[in-house]
Amino acid sequence: MSDKIIEVQQLAKRFGSFEAVKDVNFTVYKGDVFGFLGPNGAGKSTSIRCLLSLIKPDRGEIKIYGQTLAANRSHILARTGSIIEKPDFYKYLSAYQNLAIFSRISGATASAKEIYQMLDFVGLAGREKDKVAGFSHGMKQRLGIAQTLLHKPDLIILDEPTTGLDPQGIIDIRNLILRLRDEQGKTVVLSSHLLAEMELIANRMVIINKGKTVVEGEVSKLLSSDDLVVQLEIDKVEAAKNYLKNHLPQLEIIDSTATHLELAITKSMLPELNKLLVQQGFSIYAIESKRKLEDYFIKMLKADAVE
Repeated sequence: MSDKIIEVQQLAKRFGSFEAVKDVNFTVYKGDVFGFLGPNGAGKSTSIRCLLSLIKPDRGEIKIYGQTLAANRSHILARTGSIIEKPDFYKYLSAYQNLAIFSRISGATASAKEIYQMLDFVGLAGREKDKVAGFSHGMKQRLGIAQTLLHKPDLIILDEPTTGLDPQGIIDIRNLILRLRDEQGKTVVLSSHLLAEMELIANRMVIINKGKTVVEGEVSKLLSSDDLVVQLEIDKVEAAKNYLKNHLPQLEIIDSTATHLELAITKSMLPELNKLLVQQGFSIYAIESKRKLEDYFIKMLKADAVE
């Protein structure tokens, strides 16, 4: 495994009586596009603000580039770029003028040539002299990413970068993030509440809920198509449950209603399950399957909406 860029252990942060983050743990490796995933209110933004030293955690340890954030804040932030919420610009100045000003403020002193190269990289070539007031939301997001590149950071942290974008804007940001990794060698951490988006862009991710880490790992393994949650619409539900407990005890029966059974099952077992139930005289009216983690995340979002 490649070098560790971020190590977070037992992170916790309270605001008055509200515990926004309780126990968040994850590791980001060099070259990752790392998804920081969870429903709204899960503690994503609070955790990211702790990573950027915008707020101080109550408990836990953050290491970035192998150094503790508490003791090496200036050195770490000098190698880190970020967009939190939405980027702000001087709207009556041009894209070029904004980057030139931010370059001087940050002490990066990017040359005119470098600024034009950054604008070209994010897809704003030809719009360098246009006022930001006339930019779409997606263009402002791309300009924000150009701003994060001014001081040549190794790590880029983006908080919900596709929020409010139209489908084409989402695709543009997604492709830009992948180019940051593949063409510029950046490590990228991005938060989102969209599992489908993480599947398309991230190679590793962590899911947090209610301020705690739920699961972490490689996206391809976490979202394996082999581990399924299957919902059967079936007659004689109780009899079917008893049969499965006796003849397929390795199956996990997650839930049941008067008309449906919900099971955790591997994809390879599904044909055998269907065959056995039909042979035993059960009528199956419908089979609906979801990947196990996908089903869990959907339920997490529904629970969050109810609360």
